[in-house]
Amino acid sequence: MTDATSAARWRAGILAAVLIAGGGGYWLGQRGQSDAAPEATGSGARKILYYYDPMFPNQKFDKPGKSPFMDMQLEPKFADEGNGTTPGVSVDPAARQSLGIRVVAAEMGSLAATFDVNGSIDFNQRDVAIVQARSGGFVERVYRLAPGDVIGAGTPIADLQLPEWGSAQTEYLSVKKLGKPDLTAAARQRLRLMGMPEGVIAEVDRSGRTGGRLTVRAPIGGVVQTLNARAGVTLAAGQTLAEISGLGTVWLNAAVPEAQAGWVKIGQPATAKLTAFPGEAFTGRVVAILPTATADSRTLTVRVELANRGGRLRPGMFAVVALGGDAKPTLLVPSEAVIRTGTRSIVMLEKGDGRYHPAEVVAGREGGGKTEILQGLVPGEKVVASGQFLLDSEASLTGLTVRPLEPVQ
Repeated sequence: MTDATSAARWRAGILAAVLIAGGGGYWLGQRGQSDAAPEATGSGARKILYYYDPMFPNQKFDKPGKSPFMDMQLEPKFADEGNGTTPGVSVDPAARQSLGIRVVAAEMGSLAATFDVNGSIDFNQRDVAIVQARSGGFVERVYRLAPGDVIGAGTPIADLQLPEWGSAQTEYLSVKKLGKPDLTAAARQRLRLMGMPEGVIAEVDRSGRTGGRLTVRAPIGGVVQTLNARAGVTLAAGQTLAEISGLGTVWLNAAVPEAQAGWVKIGQPATAKLTAFPGEAFTGRVVAILPTATADSRTLTVRVELANRGGRLRPGMFAVVALGGDAKPTLLVPSEAVIRTGTRSIVMLEKGDGRYHPAEVVAGREGGGKTEILQGLVPGEKVVASGQFLLDSEASLTGLTVRPLEPVQ
Protein backbone atom coordinates (compact mmCIF):
# COMPACT_ATOMS: atom_id res chain seq x y z
CA MET A 1 0.00 0.00 0.00
CA THR A 2 1.48 3.36 -1.00
CA ASP A 3 1.88 6.33 1.29
CA ALA A 4 -0.55 8.34 -0.83
CA THR A 5 -3.22 5.67 -0.46
CA SER A 6 -2.70 5.50 3.30
CA ALA A 7 -2.93 9.26 3.61
CA ALA A 8 -6.13 9.30 1.57
CA ARG A 9 -7.72 6.66 3.76
CA TRP A 10 -6.60 8.48 6.89
CA ARG A 11 -8.23 11.72 5.66
CA ALA A 12 -11.38 9.80 4.76
CA GLY A 13 -11.52 8.33 8.27
CA ILE A 14 -11.19 11.78 9.89
CA LEU A 15 -13.95 13.13 7.65
CA ALA A 16 -16.25 10.26 8.57
CA ALA A 17 -15.67 10.89 12.30
CA VAL A 18 -16.48 14.59 11.89
CA LEU A 19 -19.63 13.80 9.96
CA ILE A 20 -20.77 11.34 12.63
CA ALA A 21 -20.04 13.72 15.53
CA GLY A 22 -21.29 16.92 13.94
CA GLY A 23 -23.91 15.55 11.63
CA GLY A 24 -25.56 12.94 13.82
CA GLY A 25 -28.38 15.32 14.65
CA TYR A 26 -28.72 16.27 10.99
CA TRP A 27 -28.91 12.57 9.99
CA LEU A 28 -31.62 12.01 12.57
CA GLY A 29 -33.48 15.12 11.47
CA GLN A 30 -33.32 14.11 7.84
CA ARG A 31 -34.05 10.42 8.40
CA GLY A 32 -37.79 11.00 8.09
CA GLN A 33 -37.28 12.89 4.86
CA SER A 34 -35.11 10.19 3.29
CA ASP A 35 -37.46 7.46 4.44
CA ALA A 36 -40.37 9.54 3.28
CA ALA A 37 -38.92 10.11 -0.13
CA PRO A 38 -41.50 10.96 -2.72
CA GLU A 39 -44.43 8.71 -2.46
CA ALA A 40 -44.53 5.70 -4.68
CA THR A 41 -47.45 5.44 -6.97
CA GLY A 42 -49.62 2.44 -7.54
CA SER A 43 -50.13 -0.43 -5.14
CA GLY A 44 -46.85 0.25 -3.26
CA ALA A 45 -47.82 3.79 -2.16
CA ARG A 46 -47.12 4.63 1.50
CA LYS A 47 -50.08 5.83 3.52
CA ILE A 48 -49.85 9.47 4.65
CA LEU A 49 -51.44 10.22 8.01
CA TYR A 50 -51.03 14.00 7.93
CA TYR A 51 -48.61 16.82 7.11
CA TYR A 52 -46.61 18.83 9.64
CA ASP A 53 -44.01 21.55 10.06
CA PRO A 54 -40.85 20.03 11.64
CA MET A 55 -40.42 23.22 13.68
CA PHE A 56 -43.99 22.92 15.04
CA PRO A 57 -44.57 19.13 15.04
CA ASN A 58 -47.69 19.29 17.21
CA GLN A 59 -49.61 21.22 14.54
CA LYS A 60 -51.09 18.83 11.93
CA PHE A 61 -52.42 19.61 8.43
CA ASP A 62 -54.64 17.56 6.10
CA LYS A 63 -53.05 18.76 2.85
CA PRO A 64 -49.52 19.48 1.62
CA GLY A 65 -48.38 23.04 1.08
CA LYS A 66 -46.33 25.78 2.63
CA SER A 67 -46.04 26.07 6.40
CA PRO A 68 -47.90 29.04 7.87
CA PHE A 69 -45.15 29.31 10.49
CA MET A 70 -41.91 28.99 8.49
CA ASP A 71 -40.81 29.58 4.91
CA MET A 72 -40.72 25.86 4.11
CA GLN A 73 -42.87 23.07 2.76
CA LEU A 74 -44.88 20.82 5.04
CA GLU A 75 -43.50 17.32 5.53
CA PRO A 76 -45.64 14.16 5.20
CA LYS A 77 -46.07 11.84 8.18
CA PHE A 78 -46.32 8.22 7.02
CA ALA A 79 -48.14 5.47 8.87
CA ASP A 80 -45.05 3.28 9.00
CA GLU A 81 -42.86 6.01 10.54
CA GLY A 82 -44.07 5.96 14.09
CA ASN A 83 -47.82 6.22 14.57
CA GLY A 84 -48.47 2.71 13.39
CA THR A 85 -48.38 -0.39 15.50
CA THR A 86 -44.82 0.29 16.69
CA PRO A 87 -44.38 4.05 17.17
CA GLY A 88 -40.97 5.53 17.78
CA VAL A 89 -37.77 6.88 16.28
CA SER A 90 -36.13 4.22 14.12
CA VAL A 91 -32.32 3.86 14.05
CA ASP A 92 -30.56 1.09 12.17
CA PRO A 93 -27.89 -0.93 14.04
CA ALA A 94 -24.94 0.62 12.19
CA ALA A 95 -26.04 4.17 12.96
CA ARG A 96 -26.82 3.17 16.53
CA GLN A 97 -23.21 2.17 17.08
CA SER A 98 -21.89 5.31 15.38
CA LEU A 99 -24.07 7.54 17.55
CA GLY A 100 -22.94 5.77 20.72
CA ILE A 101 -26.43 4.81 21.84
CA ARG A 102 -26.28 2.83 25.09
CA VAL A 103 -29.33 1.14 26.61
CA VAL A 104 -29.76 0.23 30.29
CA ALA A 105 -32.65 -1.56 31.98
CA ALA A 106 -34.49 0.13 34.87
CA GLU A 107 -33.98 -2.02 37.95
CA MET A 108 -34.76 -2.11 41.62
CA GLY A 109 -32.01 -0.98 43.98
CA SER A 110 -31.30 1.32 46.88
CA LEU A 111 -29.59 4.68 47.13
CA ALA A 112 -27.07 5.54 49.81
CA ALA A 113 -28.84 5.71 53.16
CA THR A 114 -26.80 8.65 54.48
CA PHE A 115 -25.17 11.74 53.07
CA ASP A 116 -22.82 14.36 54.50
CA VAL A 117 -23.52 18.09 54.70
CA ASN A 118 -21.78 21.02 56.35
CA GLY A 119 -23.04 22.94 59.33
CA SER A 120 -22.08 25.03 62.34
CA ILE A 121 -22.74 24.92 66.07
CA ASP A 122 -25.21 27.42 67.54
CA PHE A 123 -26.81 28.06 70.93
CA ASN A 124 -29.92 26.11 71.81
CA GLN A 125 -32.44 28.94 71.67
CA ARG A 126 -34.85 26.93 73.82
CA ASP A 127 -32.32 26.88 76.70
CA VAL A 128 -32.31 30.57 77.62
CA ALA A 129 -32.76 32.22 81.02
CA ILE A 130 -33.82 35.86 81.48
CA VAL A 131 -32.83 37.36 84.86
CA GLN A 132 -35.17 40.18 85.93
CA ALA A 133 -35.79 42.42 88.93
CA ARG A 134 -38.74 41.05 90.89
CA SER A 135 -39.59 44.44 92.38
CA GLY A 136 -38.65 48.10 92.06
CA GLY A 137 -35.38 49.20 93.66
CA PHE A 138 -31.77 49.88 92.71
CA VAL A 139 -28.55 47.97 92.01
CA GLU A 140 -26.22 48.00 95.00
CA ARG A 141 -23.41 45.87 93.56
CA VAL A 142 -22.50 44.08 90.32
CA TYR A 143 -20.20 41.07 90.44
CA ARG A 144 -17.23 40.83 88.09
CA LEU A 145 -18.98 39.54 84.98
CA ALA A 146 -19.09 40.56 81.33
CA PRO A 147 -20.96 39.39 78.22
CA GLY A 148 -19.37 36.24 76.86
CA ASP A 149 -18.35 34.85 80.26
CA VAL A 150 -19.13 31.20 80.92
CA ILE A 151 -20.72 30.80 84.35
CA GLY A 152 -22.26 27.99 86.38
CA ALA A 153 -25.73 27.74 87.85
CA GLY A 154 -26.03 29.80 91.05
CA THR A 155 -23.29 32.27 90.16
CA PRO A 156 -24.06 35.67 91.78
CA ILE A 157 -24.80 38.43 89.30
CA ALA A 158 -25.81 41.49 91.33
CA ASP A 159 -26.97 42.65 94.79
CA LEU A 160 -30.26 44.57 94.75
CA GLN A 161 -31.93 46.80 97.33
CA LEU A 162 -35.73 46.40 97.13
CA PRO A 163 -37.48 48.79 99.56
CA GLU A 164 -40.91 47.40 98.69
CA TRP A 165 -39.84 44.00 99.98
CA GLY A 166 -38.76 45.49 103.31
CA SER A 167 -42.12 47.13 103.96
CA ALA A 168 -44.00 43.99 102.93
CA GLN A 169 -41.88 41.85 105.30
CA THR A 170 -42.56 44.26 108.18
CA GLU A 171 -46.29 43.99 107.53
CA TYR A 172 -46.04 40.20 107.43
CA LEU A 173 -44.27 40.02 110.81
CA SER A 174 -46.88 42.34 112.36
CA VAL A 175 -49.75 40.15 111.11
CA LYS A 176 -47.96 37.03 112.29
CA LYS A 177 -47.80 38.41 115.87
CA LEU A 178 -51.60 38.62 115.90
CA GLY A 179 -51.74 34.83 115.94
CA LYS A 180 -54.44 34.57 113.30
CA PRO A 181 -53.52 31.82 110.78
CA ASP A 182 -55.84 33.10 108.05
CA LEU A 183 -54.36 36.59 108.07
CA THR A 184 -50.84 35.20 108.35
CA ALA A 185 -51.39 32.94 105.31
CA ALA A 186 -52.76 35.87 103.30
CA ALA A 187 -49.77 38.06 104.20
CA ARG A 188 -47.37 35.25 103.29
CA GLN A 189 -49.10 34.81 99.93
CA ARG A 190 -48.65 38.52 99.26
CA LEU A 191 -44.89 38.09 99.69
CA ARG A 192 -44.91 35.28 97.11
CA LEU A 193 -46.89 37.41 94.66
CA MET A 194 -44.25 40.10 94.91
CA GLY A 195 -41.74 37.56 93.59
CA MET A 196 -40.03 36.89 96.89
CA PRO A 197 -38.26 33.48 96.88
CA GLU A 198 -39.33 30.90 99.46
CA GLY A 199 -35.84 30.96 100.94
CA VAL A 200 -36.11 34.67 101.71
CA ILE A 201 -39.57 34.24 103.30
CA ALA A 202 -38.28 31.34 105.40
CA GLU A 203 -35.35 33.47 106.61
CA VAL A 204 -37.76 36.25 107.67
CA ASP A 205 -39.83 33.65 109.57
CA ARG A 206 -36.75 32.25 111.29
CA SER A 207 -34.93 35.46 112.20
CA GLY A 208 -37.88 37.79 112.68
CA ARG A 209 -35.91 40.52 110.90
CA THR A 210 -36.72 42.29 107.66
CA GLY A 211 -34.33 42.74 104.81
CA GLY A 212 -34.83 44.28 101.42
CA ARG A 213 -31.45 43.15 100.09
CA LEU A 214 -31.39 40.36 97.48
CA THR A 215 -28.50 38.67 95.68
CA VAL A 216 -29.58 37.74 92.15
CA ARG A 217 -28.01 34.49 90.93
CA ALA A 218 -27.85 32.71 87.55
CA PRO A 219 -30.67 30.15 87.32
CA ILE A 220 -28.72 28.02 84.80
CA GLY A 221 -25.13 27.55 83.72
CA GLY A 222 -24.08 28.91 80.37
CA VAL A 223 -22.84 31.99 78.54
CA VAL A 224 -23.73 35.54 79.60
CA GLN A 225 -25.26 37.05 76.46
CA THR A 226 -26.27 40.45 77.85
CA LEU A 227 -25.56 42.17 81.17
CA ASN A 228 -27.61 45.29 81.84
CA ALA A 229 -26.98 45.59 85.58
CA ARG A 230 -24.86 48.58 86.64
CA ALA A 231 -24.15 49.71 90.20
CA GLY A 232 -26.44 52.53 91.33
CA VAL A 233 -28.96 52.07 88.53
CA THR A 234 -32.62 52.38 89.53
CA LEU A 235 -34.71 49.36 88.59
CA ALA A 236 -38.37 48.90 87.70
CA ALA A 237 -40.22 45.69 88.38
CA GLY A 238 -39.61 43.25 85.50
CA GLN A 239 -36.52 45.05 84.19
CA THR A 240 -34.01 42.65 82.58
CA LEU A 241 -30.65 42.39 84.33
CA ALA A 242 -29.00 39.63 82.29
CA GLU A 243 -29.63 37.00 79.63
CA ILE A 244 -27.93 33.61 79.81
CA SER A 245 -27.78 30.92 77.09
CA GLY A 246 -27.34 27.38 78.35
CA LEU A 247 -24.60 25.05 77.10
CA GLY A 248 -26.06 21.73 78.24
CA THR A 249 -27.23 21.09 74.68
CA VAL A 250 -26.39 22.92 71.44
CA TRP A 251 -27.86 23.11 67.96
CA LEU A 252 -26.07 22.11 64.80
CA ASN A 253 -27.56 23.99 61.84
CA ALA A 254 -26.84 22.00 58.67
CA ALA A 255 -27.36 23.28 55.11
CA VAL A 256 -29.11 20.51 53.14
CA PRO A 257 -29.56 20.83 49.35
CA GLU A 258 -33.16 20.85 48.13
CA ALA A 259 -32.59 17.63 46.16
CA GLN A 260 -31.75 15.78 49.40
CA ALA A 261 -34.18 17.51 51.75
CA GLY A 262 -36.76 14.75 51.26
CA TRP A 263 -34.39 12.25 52.83
CA VAL A 264 -34.44 14.02 56.20
CA LYS A 265 -37.17 13.49 58.78
CA ILE A 266 -37.65 14.95 62.25
CA GLY A 267 -36.45 12.50 64.88
CA GLN A 268 -33.82 10.86 62.67
CA PRO A 269 -30.40 10.21 64.24
CA ALA A 270 -27.44 12.28 63.12
CA THR A 271 -23.70 11.99 63.60
CA ALA A 272 -21.43 15.04 63.62
CA LYS A 273 -17.66 15.31 63.29
CA LEU A 274 -15.81 18.51 64.15
CA THR A 275 -12.41 19.64 63.00
CA ALA A 276 -11.74 20.76 66.58
CA PHE A 277 -12.00 17.15 67.82
CA PRO A 278 -10.53 14.83 65.15
CA GLY A 279 -11.45 11.19 65.51
CA GLU A 280 -14.50 11.89 67.69
CA ALA A 281 -18.15 11.57 66.68
CA PHE A 282 -21.03 13.37 68.40
CA THR A 283 -24.49 11.83 68.09
CA GLY A 284 -27.77 13.72 68.15
CA ARG A 285 -31.16 13.85 66.49
CA VAL A 286 -32.99 16.06 64.03
CA VAL A 287 -35.32 18.36 65.97
CA ALA A 288 -36.48 20.74 63.23
CA ILE A 289 -36.45 21.41 59.48
CA LEU A 290 -36.84 25.13 58.95
CA PRO A 291 -39.71 26.07 56.60
CA THR A 292 -37.82 28.45 54.30
CA ALA A 293 -34.98 27.82 51.85
CA THR A 294 -31.89 29.97 51.45
CA ALA A 295 -32.31 31.75 48.11
CA ASP A 296 -28.60 32.03 47.28
CA SER A 297 -27.58 28.42 47.93
CA ARG A 298 -30.97 26.72 47.45
CA THR A 299 -30.56 24.82 50.71
CA LEU A 300 -32.80 24.08 53.67
CA THR A 301 -31.60 24.43 57.26
CA VAL A 302 -31.88 21.22 59.28
CA ARG A 303 -31.48 21.63 63.03
CA VAL A 304 -29.75 18.85 64.97
CA GLU A 305 -29.64 18.85 68.78
CA LEU A 306 -26.40 17.58 70.33
CA ALA A 307 -25.56 16.86 73.96
CA ASN A 308 -22.70 19.09 75.11
CA ARG A 309 -20.94 17.22 77.88
CA GLY A 310 -18.29 19.36 79.47
CA GLY A 311 -19.31 22.35 77.34
CA ARG A 312 -16.73 21.46 74.66
CA LEU A 313 -19.01 22.31 71.73
CA ARG A 314 -18.89 26.06 71.27
CA PRO A 315 -21.17 28.10 68.98
CA GLY A 316 -19.49 28.94 65.69
CA MET A 317 -17.54 25.68 65.39
CA PHE A 318 -17.60 24.04 61.95
CA ALA A 319 -18.95 20.49 61.61
CA VAL A 320 -19.74 17.81 59.04
CA VAL A 321 -22.93 15.93 59.83
CA ALA A 322 -24.18 12.63 58.40
CA LEU A 323 -27.94 12.65 57.80
CA GLY A 324 -30.43 10.28 56.21
CA GLY A 325 -32.59 7.30 57.05
CA ASP A 326 -32.83 3.65 56.17
CA ALA A 327 -32.28 2.70 52.54
CA LYS A 328 -35.42 1.28 50.90
CA PRO A 329 -35.71 -0.58 47.56
CA THR A 330 -36.69 1.75 44.73
CA LEU A 331 -36.64 1.84 40.92
CA LEU A 332 -33.37 3.29 39.60
CA VAL A 333 -32.00 4.41 36.23
CA PRO A 334 -28.69 6.10 35.37
CA SER A 335 -28.91 9.82 36.09
CA GLU A 336 -27.75 10.70 32.57
CA ALA A 337 -30.78 8.87 31.14
CA VAL A 338 -33.17 11.49 32.55
CA ILE A 339 -33.80 14.50 30.30
CA ARG A 340 -35.02 17.45 32.35
CA THR A 341 -36.85 20.03 30.24
CA GLY A 342 -37.62 22.43 33.07
CA THR A 343 -41.29 21.48 33.16
CA ARG A 344 -41.04 17.69 33.20
CA SER A 345 -38.60 14.77 33.08
CA ILE A 346 -38.35 12.43 30.08
CA VAL A 347 -36.54 9.19 29.26
CA MET A 348 -36.12 7.52 25.87
CA LEU A 349 -37.43 3.94 25.90
CA GLU A 350 -36.12 1.18 23.64
CA LYS A 351 -39.19 -0.43 22.07
CA GLY A 352 -37.43 -3.13 20.03
CA ASP A 353 -36.66 -3.38 16.29
CA GLY A 354 -34.37 -0.37 16.63
CA ARG A 355 -37.18 1.97 17.67
CA TYR A 356 -37.18 4.45 20.57
CA HIS A 357 -40.04 6.35 22.16
CA PRO A 358 -40.08 9.19 24.74
CA ALA A 359 -41.85 8.63 28.06
CA GLU A 360 -42.56 11.07 30.86
CA VAL A 361 -41.36 10.09 34.35
CA VAL A 362 -41.33 11.52 37.85
CA ALA A 363 -37.76 11.61 39.16
CA GLY A 364 -36.91 11.47 42.84
CA ARG A 365 -33.66 11.38 44.74
CA GLU A 366 -30.20 11.15 43.20
CA GLY A 367 -27.04 9.52 44.44
CA GLY A 368 -24.10 7.52 43.20
CA GLY A 369 -24.89 8.26 39.54
CA LYS A 370 -28.42 6.85 39.90
CA THR A 371 -31.81 8.57 39.90
CA GLU A 372 -34.93 7.28 41.62
CA ILE A 373 -37.99 6.95 39.37
CA LEU A 374 -41.19 7.43 41.34
CA GLN A 375 -43.63 7.10 38.42
CA GLY A 376 -43.60 6.39 34.69
CA LEU A 377 -41.46 3.23 34.45
CA VAL A 378 -41.64 -0.39 35.54
CA PRO A 379 -38.70 -2.68 36.34
CA GLY A 380 -37.14 -4.15 33.21
CA GLU A 381 -38.03 -1.35 30.80
CA LYS A 382 -34.96 -0.29 28.85
CA VAL A 383 -33.93 3.36 28.71
CA VAL A 384 -31.28 5.12 26.64
CA ALA A 385 -28.38 6.29 28.82
CA SER A 386 -26.20 7.72 26.02
CA GLY A 387 -27.29 9.47 22.84
CA GLN A 388 -30.74 10.14 24.22
CA PHE A 389 -30.66 13.85 23.40
CA LEU A 390 -30.34 13.17 19.66
CA LEU A 391 -33.24 10.74 19.84
CA ASP A 392 -35.34 13.22 21.83
CA SER A 393 -34.66 15.91 19.23
CA GLU A 394 -35.72 13.55 16.45
CA ALA A 395 -38.86 12.59 18.36
CA SER A 396 -39.76 16.29 18.71
CA LEU A 397 -39.14 16.99 15.03
CA THR A 398 -41.29 14.08 13.87
CA GLY A 399 -44.13 14.95 16.26
CA LEU A 400 -43.97 11.82 18.40
CA THR A 401 -46.29 12.01 21.40
CA VAL A 402 -44.56 11.52 24.74
CA ARG A 403 -45.98 8.59 26.67
CA PRO A 404 -47.90 10.28 29.51
CA LEU A 405 -47.87 9.34 33.16
CA GLU A 406 -50.51 6.86 34.23
CA PRO A 407 -53.06 8.28 36.68
CA VAL A 408 -52.23 7.48 40.29
CA GLN A 409 -54.81 5.10 41.70
